[in-house]
Amino acid sequence: MHSPTPPSRSGGAVRRVAAPVTAGLLALGALALPAQSAGAAGDVVKVTGSQGNWQLTVNGSPYQVKGLTWGPAVGDAEKYMPDLQSMGVNTVRTWGTDATSKPLFDSAAAHGIKVIAGFWLQPGGGPGSGGCVDYVNDAAYKNEMLEEFPKWVDTYKDNPGVLMWNVGNESVLGLQNCYSGDQLEQERDAYTTFVNDVAKKIHSVDPNHPVTSTDAWTGAWPYFKKNAPDLDLYAVNAYNAVCGIRADWEAGGYTKPYIVTETGPAGEWEVENDANGVPDEPSDTAKADGYTKAWDCITGHQGVALGATMFHYGIEDDFGGIWFNLLPGGQKRLSYYAVKKAYGGDSSGDNTPPVISGLTLDGDASAVPAGGDLTLNAPATDPDGDAITYEAFASSNYIDQDKALHPLTTTDLGGGRLRVTAPDKPGVWKLYVKATDGHGNVGVETRSARVVPPPVDGTNVALGRAATASSEQPTGQECPCTAGNAVDGKADTRWASDWSDPQWLQVDLGSSTSFRHVQLVWETSYAKAYTIQTSEDGQSWTTVKEVTDGNGGVDDFDVSGKGRYVRMNGTGRGTAWGYSLFEFGIYS
Repeated sequence: MHSPTPPSRSGGAVRRVAAPVTAGLLALGALALPAQSAGAAGDVVKVTGSQGNWQLTVNGSPYQVKGLTWGPAVGDAEKYMPDLQSMGVNTVRTWGTDATSKPLFDSAAAHGIKVIAGFWLQPGGGPGSGGCVDYVNDAAYKNEMLEEFPKWVDTYKDNPGVLMWNVGNESVLGLQNCYSGDQLEQERDAYTTFVNDVAKKIHSVDPNHPVTSTDAWTGAWPYFKKNAPDLDLYAVNAYNAVCGIRADWEAGGYTKPYIVTETGPAGEWEVENDANGVPDEPSDTAKADGYTKAWDCITGHQGVALGATMFHYGIEDDFGGIWFNLLPGGQKRLSYYAVKKAYGGDSSGDNTPPVISGLTLDGDASAVPAGGDLTLNAPATDPDGDAITYEAFASSNYIDQDKALHPLTTTDLGGGRLRVTAPDKPGVWKLYVKATDGHGNVGVETRSARVVPPPVDGTNVALGRAATASSEQPTGQECPCTAGNAVDGKADTRWASDWSDPQWLQVDLGSSTSFRHVQLVWETSYAKAYTIQTSEDGQSWTTVKEVTDGNGGVDDFDVSGKGRYVRMNGTGRGTAWGYSLFEFGIYS
């Protein structure tokens, strides 16, 4: 089976490859009709009506898709479906369907919810995309999918949890990562033709549920219009551009309605960069407003847009989860309540999250000393008067693609002021402040900070001096990585060694020189164990400092020594790679 359930966008808000986005995407508007509950086995779901006056029906009754994309494990469906039902949600969307899907369908149906059941096709267009497929010539792959997908349709077609089948996700866009020019056009035609073949096969197995296909922008729709007449409706993922889809649909002369299968606030790929050169994440309030705006545009295109599954009912509490999830770490945020309001859930008696008015830091956000004290300002108010507890976290996603939120050592100074210990690894970090109310709600704000090596008083006597090493990495990222790169005063060049122990890097200071401080700025490949040694002749060495518990980042310490030669002698690597230093500073 080929990746039936790829990693969700919540696992990390990855910037999409730029698409020729047309007039904006997605002014969807589904009919303002009451949500219908899932019925018994044998439901008949149809797209009915005529040009510009369509609706989705379940057993003849109008059904507006009020949905969310599904994030938790299938085995946790019964844990979360009651909550979705309380929000007014009647639909969830998945990216894959296989032998594990039954508990999700069953639990959804038991709570009046239906599933837009996905089938994953490579390459996809965003996170989780698979390898490239040649849809013009790869008959084996197409035949395998053409056999596999209808098998699961036949398995679940009578399950009352099924709303419709969704073949593929963003692959018309994603094929541009595999091909270009005329071949790209041929592949896109072949892919959408194959989607139509799948749709026909599904219809032959299950005539009672519609078939659609999701892509990342309305620029995919001309291909579906040309090559996939057997789709019952179109589907598109659109975030900040959601309110432009109506214009695209009208300009394209389309004769099918559509749903929006992902939408919400502006994504990482849609916002401007901040002063530190990374995407400027919207505030909690702006994200909540993004869901409201999206739903208003969807419901504004009556008779054509049949609803949406907004992104994302996920619980991951990481970089991507903070950007999009309604329940990061299982805690409800402003966006959760915005979706609940849009879908008509009962909000009477709701206790809602603290609202953080902004996040700033004392000092220069472009030059935060590594490992030093840093004061964050994140004043919050709670609409219910609940006591607020603050926490601070950091993510190094923009340095090393680690999307986890790492807790920062924090002292609460009162009034939303927090003194934290800054990360000790140089680069642009995302800082997060969470404000919780003790009732399962959280407010979150985030901003970037560029961490730099702390300033050192004195003169760097190693700067620009001759350097040699036991080995050097000749090729690879940012390489050749020569010894001299560690003493050139540049933060973006580095020395890197072979992947073995021991390894050393030494500097010739030109003459015997006294020093009192050393600063090592490590790349990801750091030393867990090493010594700082001196020599007058480059042959006989004296150890002046031993480190046995190195953890990377910046090692900054006072040490007295004298010699013409000074070296870092690495005896234990902290990673499976070699040793790598951005800078080896020796200060008199």
